[in-house]
Order: sequence, then structure tokens, then C-alpha cells
Amino acid sequence: MNDTILAPDDLAALVALRRDLHAHPELGFEEERTSAIVREFLTGCGLEIEAGLGKTGIVATLRGETDGPAIALRADMDALAMPEAADRPWRSTVPGKMHGCGHDGHTVMLLGAARALAKRKDLAGTVHFVFQPAEEGRGGAKAMVEDGLFDRFRIDRFYGLHNMPGIPVGQMAVVEGPQLASSDHWHVTFRGVGTHGGKPHLGRDPIVAAGQFLSSLQTIVSRGTDPIDTAVVSACALAAGDFKALNVIPDEIRIGGTARTYSHATRDRVEAEIGRVAAGIASANGIEADYRFIRQMPPVINESDATRRATEAAQAALGAASVMTAFPPSTAGDDFAIFSSRVPGAYVWLGNGPAEDGALHHNTRYDFNDDAILPGVAFWTRLVEQELGG
Repeated sequence: MNDTILAPDDLAALVALRRDLHAHPELGFEEERTSAIVREFLTGCGLEIEAGLGKTGIVATLRGETDGPAIALRADMDALAMPEAADRPWRSTVPGKMHGCGHDGHTVMLLGAARALAKRKDLAGTVHFVFQPAEEGRGGAKAMVEDGLFDRFRIDRFYGLHNMPGIPVGQMAVVEGPQLASSDHWHVTFRGVGTHGGKPHLGRDPIVAAGQFLSSLQTIVSRGTDPIDTAVVSACALAAGDFKALNVIPDEIRIGGTARTYSHATRDRVEAEIGRVAAGIASANGIEADYRFIRQMPPVINESDATRRATEAAQAALGAASVMTAFPPSTAGDDFAIFSSRVPGAYVWLGNGPAEDGALHHNTRYDFNDDAILPGVAFWTRLVEQELGG
């Protein structure tokens, strides 16, 4: 890794900025302070800036002296609605909000790369530094697209980076194919006929139907999915009746959950199967079922050529021995998939070091590892130099 990419003072400033962002977390579409800091930093780099995409998103553009490809690099900026348990000098100052996934680090690494690259005059092509709001389930990527991201900016390839606890600092994983699962919600409401709990024959019990549904739901994966494929269907919420009226069978019961898959075809099948199971059980019990499947984000699937390019950049930045080309996908989701479903893309994992005290992503003790800033900046910088012929 070329440690001359950042001068010691620049690296120290990025560490200080990362900790400042960590101490002042903002949720999706509320990143006003973060966005202002990013905008001021990028203005100081002399880049073209478009603010307000997806409400608080920012795109900064660096144009080379000659024509060439146009690529985009994504960093997410939002925090999570969760408390921070660890006691560190830069812990969250906002109750109930925390940078529990490392987006503070992602933002700072892309800023560092933008500053390093802004000095280059020999690039052939264009790079867009995309600072995305609301990655954590609030639809920030979709909002940026709806605000004209792909209409206002030419983008040939899109790249994303996420820290990964458990991978040593200074190492990366760059893998072709599925990286993150689709992330979708489903809702089923069974509507029966309520009655006295001691006279169930006078009604149509939706709770019995719900029990059958919850059991049968698991067969969608265990008996309806190819064993070498992967899917998750989980029921995560249940609402019916009243514990103050335990002699009343209610009229209806609501069930909700999540579905995760790694392919578009499996996603389509899971959506259809949940509805089929619900309708069949409702019919067998003489009741009705209302079903909704809410598609939130597709799976992140790395395209082969973009993955090859990212692999070469990672190897050039960190050394071939520090880059894994085999790494298991995650059942988490990331709306980077909205971008990479429009143009070829690659999503890479950057080592964040050991998960101290078991603190993985979305854990109250998690923290981004500041030692990962330099490797992240080195990767982004080398990728742009490689893509734009520098």
C-alpha cells in the first residue's frame, strides 16, 4: 500500500473528522450537518458539486483533461436509530442514534480520495463521488435516482465499499456474483369471524390459521428452494387479540416479516409462494387472507467486468496477497443494488479488523476502525487512476 497517498496531517484530519461524524449521528434524510460538512470539504477540493439529490445527497464531479469512461463511487452517510453502549471519547452525543455500521468511516474515506484525486490533471474521463443519504432502509438510493442521478450524470460503472469486521485491516474481499441479499417485507392478514373463546364453533378462528401458516411458511425454503440456492423467509411480527380479554377469539390476525434472496428468480418465486401458502390455508379454514409483498431493494450482484477492475485496483493498492476473491455473501441488504441494477457495478469489503467484544455491524459497541481509513483511500484512489488511465 502506498502510504504517500495521504500526508500524516491529512490522515490525522480525516481521523478527527470521522470521530466528529461519529459523535454527531444523523438518521436517513436528516443528514443536514453531515451533508454540510461534506459539501464544505469538497468545495475546498475545487470539485463540481450538486447538492440536494435525494434531499441530503451530494454528487461531486472530477473531470479529466481528456475524454474517457465515467465512473461513480458511493459512500453512505446515515446512522442508525440505536443507542451506543461503548464508552469512548467520540461516542454519540445524540441519545438513541449511533453510527453502528461505519458510514462515518465510509464518508471520510471517500472524502480523502476526493482530496487526493482533485490534484490530478492527467485523468482521462470522469469520476463522480456520490455521498448517499438514507441507506439504512429509508430508500436513499431510490430517492437519488428519482431526483435524476442517472439523467444528470453519465455513469458507466458504479462502485461501492463497505467495512467488514473480521477481515484484517489492510485486506479486502472482492468477489464476483451475489454479495448481499434482496431485502423485502411481507404482510399477511387472516380475517375470520370472532367469537367467544369457549364457543369456537360459532366463529372462524384466524389464530388457528395463523399457526398453520407459520409452520407451512418454513417449507418455502426447506422444501421449495434448491438446496444449493439460498433464501430466508422469517416471520418477525404478530398481532391479534388482547391479553385483557382471553375469552375472545379475534376477528383477525396480522403477521409480518422479511424475505431475503440472492437472485431475481428466487425473489420472484418466494413472493409468489408466500401468497400461495396464505391463500391455501385461508381457504382450508374458511376465512380470508390479505397479502402484500413490499419490494425494498434487490440483491447486490457484482458484475464480472466491474469486479475484475475492482480486484485489480485492490491488488495494486494493498498487494495481491491482501485481496480475497472468495468470501461468503451476507444476508443483509444494501440499496447500492438500486445503482448496480442500472449499470455494471461492484461492491467490495474492506477489512475493519477484529470484531472487538463481538461488536459486528448494528451492535451497540461497534465502531469503525480508523486504521482502515488509509487502505480505503488507497483503494478508491487506485481504482480511479486505473479506470481513468492515470
